[in-house]
Amino acid sequence: MLKRVGLLIRKFLHVSVRKLISWLPRDQRFKVYRSFADCNPAPSSRLELKIAETQEELEACFAVLHDAYVDSGFMKPDPSGMRVTIYHALPTTTTLCAKYDGEVVGTISLIRESALGVPLQKIFDLNSVREKEGLIAEVSALAVHRRFRKTGGSILFPLMKFMYEYCTTFFDTRHLVIAVNPSHIEMYESLLFFKRLTANMVESYDFVNGAPAIGATLDLKEALDVFKKHYTKKPPHRNLYAYFAQVKLPNIKFPNRRFYTTNDPVLTPELLDHFFNVRTKTFENLSDRKKVLLHSIYDLPQYRSVLPVLSSNVDDIPVRRHQRFSVKCPARISFQTSDGKEAKVAIEVIEVSRYGFQARAQNVLPLNIWCDTTIQLGRADVSHFRSLALRENNNGQDGFYGFRLGEPDIIWRKFVSALYSSTTHGDLDTATRFL
Repeated sequence: MLKRVGLLIRKFLHVSVRKLISWLPRDQRFKVYRSFADCNPAPSSRLELKIAETQEELEACFAVLHDAYVDSGFMKPDPSGMRVTIYHALPTTTTLCAKYDGEVVGTISLIRESALGVPLQKIFDLNSVREKEGLIAEVSALAVHRRFRKTGGSILFPLMKFMYEYCTTFFDTRHLVIAVNPSHIEMYESLLFFKRLTANMVESYDFVNGAPAIGATLDLKEALDVFKKHYTKKPPHRNLYAYFAQVKLPNIKFPNRRFYTTNDPVLTPELLDHFFNVRTKTFENLSDRKKVLLHSIYDLPQYRSVLPVLSSNVDDIPVRRHQRFSVKCPARISFQTSDGKEAKVAIEVIEVSRYGFQARAQNVLPLNIWCDTTIQLGRADVSHFRSLALRENNNGQDGFYGFRLGEPDIIWRKFVSALYSSTTHGDLDTATRFL
């Protein structure tokens, strides 16, 4: 009885304090919210943060997400007990998980902009974000297990820390976008300094069962300067600048990568079939366009039997002819200038295909001149060949160039063959077998 009374008193005080805070001016209100931040720089060793990659981990993530969304009214209960969307089926989506004593207790998905776009672009205008240089990812499917929702951010903040480090060092992402319920938007604005997107609030967002939503974005390239300004003088457990920029969490288990790729696909044909055909009917309910795009993305014989059957009228749906792969490889080209001198220019390779690559360069590069090219494909894999810059596509401050390959060396052929033939990021560790 006393315990129940205590809970009622705490709930009353919590509601009353929130109501009082809501009456403050915006800047003062946000300062108060920031004073509540509680990011333990040394969480328990029982907590592990990693990419969800096994069937058991993914099922647990989707179940935690399902329960959180049902509890919030963002979806109706599904017979599978999971929330699974078509975006979870993409190799450009990564699901992160928090495990406590081996049990999944939190999850968040990062959906890189791809041929299917991102979920919120149907509702919110992303033109202002796309005008800046850098790739976009939607932060989606954030959920914490019921047992940990009132523990002062003991799971949420480590997940956020993992997300930040993964995006900035592994996922090659500059801009995060979110669509959140109006009751949550001020947390993102005050603590993390998200800025609202055009079309501030949508009354009905189909992706979350018609609940209202507000779109917002965060530029990760600028975020730390803002965090430094607002958090530097706060104590360690409230200093989000130090937490994101300086603290190293041994709890985080980053993926092992042989090459400098930017995606970590985990879905084998068996896992795709399990989640999107057997446990749910996600594939069955897709539009013809999305079915065609899936076939173009998973263009390998072993996937054909688990992908949705194409109708007879899909020939007119345009798709990119040659599949490309996102990477972040430092490189250098050298060439003869018009006065006979040798010029050496650093570039960054960002996409590769069988026939060439796309690179970003700070300097203006000559077109239609053969260059000696050296690309660092991974920590121990360096490729040398000749290439030809054919076209320039300016985007933001840097120049983007398309290159055609001359005769690629064995290291490049091994790398590209592995990208085309592998199913998961772990397959790249044994790239030679794909030659």
